Amino acid sequence: MTRILITGASGLLGLNLCLQKWQTHSLIGVDRGKLNGTPFETFRADLTQPGTVARMIETLRPEAVIHTAANANLEACQTDPQGALYLNAVIPGQVAEACAKHDIRLVHISTDAVFDGSQVAEYTESAAPNPLSIYAHTKLAGEEQVLSAYPRAIVARVNFFGWSLSGTRSLSEFFFNKLSAGQQCNGFTDIFFCPLFVGDLAETLVLMLEENLSGLYHVVGSEALSKYDFGQRIARQFGFDPGLVVPRSVEDSGLTAPRSHNLSLSIHKLSTDLGVEIPSVSTGIEQFYTQAQQGYPQKMRSYAQA
Repeated sequence: MTRILITGASGLLGLNLCLQKWQTHSLIGVDRGKLNGTPFETFRADLTQPGTVARMIETLRPEAVIHTAANANLEACQTDPQGALYLNAVIPGQVAEACAKHDIRLVHISTDAVFDGSQVAEYTESAAPNPLSIYAHTKLAGEEQVLSAYPRAIVARVNFFGWSLSGTRSLSEFFFNKLSAGQQCNGFTDIFFCPLFVGDLAETLVLMLEENLSGLYHVVGSEALSKYDFGQRIARQFGFDPGLVVPRSVEDSGLTAPRSHNLSLSIHKLSTDLGVEIPSVSTGIEQFYTQAQQGYPQKMRSYAQA
């Protein structure tokens, strides 16, 4: 049983990873105190404090680390570039250095947003990044810090959806919350992406560790669609009114951080190296719906520290 340390354990990916894999792997979720009563082991730490990362790795000595902790709020990063750089680039570099020192396998989570979206064809891992937002700039810097410190690390560029601790972290939750309340919501017709259900992402990341992969991978869904179409599919899956999803251009949204229009990423390298098919967004939305019917979102929120 592999002992895996997961940073950002209260985040969307971190918490779903821990809840999905704690019965089959020895997991330690690193958290700043947002979690309580979880079925998996937690370790309270503030990674922004000097020396914390090195001491944590030295003390816990996991066999693998999945580093999910980051500032993924595009608007917040835009207003605090230095803070975003520290969280999204400096700390990942520290994690990579500590893992390299002790020969601990590492998966670092990056983003599809490192591309500017101007390319018509799918982006492969060899395509040149050109980040537009502060968030994307800092995440690309994080990739560079990690691979420089630890070339054997896995850097996974992702885009995912699912249920979160707060119920407000993912695009799927945004549409669910609006539509379930009978409210109109914007769906961008000019942003295309390849979302992967967080449960499928969790399985894939652990499989990448088990297969001893290394280097840069695109770990996204097998289908590209617009955010408008994504909202429509959420509506239909849950039986909500699809007409509440209003088609709109991101250029008219009033958002301050620039967004890339085409984030269609090739997963050929990933599926070939793993020897598996990567799930589609359709099966992911079905799982998202099934979890809702089974009370998974409420169970997840019961772990929030009062």
